[in-house]
Amino acid sequence: MTQLETATSQTAQVLNSLPIGRSVSLEQAAQLLNVSRRTIYNRIKDGQLATVRAGGSQRVLVASLQAFAGQS
Repeated sequence: MTQLETATSQTAQVLNSLPIGRSVSLEQAAQLLNVSRRTIYNRIKDGQLATVRAGGSQRVLVASLQAFAGQS
């Protein structure tokens, strides 16, 4: 297994262990997907990641992260 495949597998395991219906900060989403915050903003803008507003801050829904990771 290559290093990229290992990292992708580990990311999928972490995402699948998070409870559905929950959300994470944009920073946490970037760390989970191993991308920059700018990439997260772009995926939100493109409609590939769903968000909610909680206490005035934007949060990424775990279900959308799981779906996005499954597409990659």
